[in-house]
Amino acid sequence: MDSVGRLLLRVLLVPLGYFVAVLAGTLVILAASWKISGGNSLDIDTRAVAFYGYVVAAPVLLVMLLSVMWLPAAIGVLISEAFAVRSWVFHVLNGAACAWVAWSMFGYADDRHLPLNEPLAIIAAGLVGGLAYWAVAGWSAGFWKPVFARERARISAEAASPPPQIR
Repeated sequence: MDSVGRLLLRVLLVPLGYFVAVLAGTLVILAASWKISGGNSLDIDTRAVAFYGYVVAAPVLLVMLLSVMWLPAAIGVLISEAFAVRSWVFHVLNGAACAWVAWSMFGYADDRHLPLNEPLAIIAAGLVGGLAYWAVAGWSAGFWKPVFARERARISAEAASPPPQIR
């Protein structure tokens, strides 16, 4: 019964972790785009237009990333769940690799091959997304391997052999 409960918990935690990871990556991309576009040095009217653009662009970017990133991320998530890989390094590197793969597949807006964002911002978003996934779901990966295992077999005092005597 314990394994069924852990499986149900994983079914809830993995999509939640994915959503939090993509949300964190979206915020990093938006912050990097604001910094690259010179958001701090613009006049007040330009800042208002830029802020409105980011308010409109943020949900669109979030939906786009949710729909694009699930396939590359699913490979790493399945590996971590199958082998109970709970290392934060694995999940951070998985996030960076998934961001790089998705950016290289969908990173160009038109035939001029100008990237939508700088690769450094994309990799940073993948790193933050991987860390966010680990914080929500990756630290307890693998439904068949409990995190806090109970000792099932205790040796009774009568069955244990006495310690060896040194003479």
